[in-house]
Amino acid sequence: MQNNSSDCQKPRIAIIGGGVAGATAAVHLGELGLNVVLMERGPSLVNGPPICHLHAGGNLYREISQQQCLELLRQSIETIRLYQHTVNKRPTVIATPIDELGHPEVLLPRLQIIQQAYRQLVLEDARNEVLGAPDEYYRLYQRDDLERLRQHTQPEFPSDTDEWLIPFAKHVDFERIQYPVIAVQEYGWSVFRLAATAMLTLKQLPHCQLLTNSTLVDAKQHDGQWHLTYHDERAQSHTLVADYLVNACGYETGKLDDLTHNPCRRMVEFKAAYIARWSDENSLWPEVIFHGPRGTPQGMAQLTPYADGVFQLHGMTKDITLFQNGLTGSSAHSSQPLLPDSLQKKLTKGWSEAAVEERTRRAIDHVGRFIPDYSHALPAGKPLFGAQQIPGQDETLRAADVSFSGSHYARIEIVKGSSALEAARKLVAYWRLAQDSSLKSIEQQHPVSLSLSGSMIEQVAIDLAQARGYPIELAKVVGCQIPSLSF
Repeated sequence: MQNNSSDCQKPRIAIIGGGVAGATAAVHLGELGLNVVLMERGPSLVNGPPICHLHAGGNLYREISQQQCLELLRQSIETIRLYQHTVNKRPTVIATPIDELGHPEVLLPRLQIIQQAYRQLVLEDARNEVLGAPDEYYRLYQRDDLERLRQHTQPEFPSDTDEWLIPFAKHVDFERIQYPVIAVQEYGWSVFRLAATAMLTLKQLPHCQLLTNSTLVDAKQHDGQWHLTYHDERAQSHTLVADYLVNACGYETGKLDDLTHNPCRRMVEFKAAYIARWSDENSLWPEVIFHGPRGTPQGMAQLTPYADGVFQLHGMTKDITLFQNGLTGSSAHSSQPLLPDSLQKKLTKGWSEAAVEERTRRAIDHVGRFIPDYSHALPAGKPLFGAQQIPGQDETLRAADVSFSGSHYARIEIVKGSSALEAARKLVAYWRLAQDSSLKSIEQQHPVSLSLSGSMIEQVAIDLAQARGYPIELAKVVGCQIPSLSF
């Protein structure tokens, strides 16, 4: 990276880790004109735990606090405004199985609070209306409503929630769920279009340097600056000097904490989502959630739609998305939680074909309990998998962002991707890296990101999916598009 004299007077920020947290921090700081180096061990950005959903209200999680739900709502709205071409705009259906002790109506008081919060955010800034009209944030469907929708044919381009729910109504087993069913404006999120947006943006920012295939091996402070040693893809050693060091290493955040002597307590949880193709079904589906107690054989089932009959599947059981001994914590001797060897091998060496087949089949059957026709779906590729960090010791935590330690050292630890922009903003504010820009809108702060075309992002995303060995349908735009936002 070549700097002119005025650039050299600006602080240099090194960000280690190019997941959604590190990539978003680099984008935000770079858009503010700061000197940024983003170092990523892999060949491209945002290649971590399975992201498929913007938790705009946290309605998937019955166990988290109301405050976290409100934080996720606000953060998701801001994320859509920044990454508008990464969203798959379609509702999420929340259904409660018939054998669940809880009744779906227990969710209504919280939904009403979230809806009111969304309404207030839209009143404060009309650009926050990215989840549809506040009055339509959620809708209830009784069995009679679904029986009526079952008789309809979905149009080519669904225009309202009723039309989105037609495939669900046609295929769900009405005897297996309680009523009402709830449809919420929580949208899908393409990890591949997110990666493409970040990469395209950083290439256009003159003061940003992206180092892929680069592994940090040492970090020491001298005279108030960080001296970093890293190896490139040919194992050649290089050094760089930075004024600030941001640890965005995902599940390996603890390793950099240990290296820099900045201890922190955390947990790590290994998770996987599975890819299946339902060739007999060409409708445009909403996302579908069947609630269930986490970690039990009846754990939540999640069906996330992509293009052309491809779906991503979660089943919150230890035989599907979760794993035996998959949740572990840091120790008194190290900030880095240790996963069992079997899971660590999945992270470093991949999966066997037999394991992919077995777990994907279980995921298909898990959804098939409620949508019998889905049992005809077939495995369609390797899982999306990774280890998710959780700061502290509360395994139900879902809204988290950044913490600071020592001298000019911070760690971004997000549980949900929508927290990344808030973490980046806190870096700027805490370290006073730039003049106060709080009066500027998200759009004004990120002109390069917002100038990218959806078609360009989609094509780069398709290339990334192919390079990573996933179906290109995971990268394609599905559902409606978020309207372009004005500056």
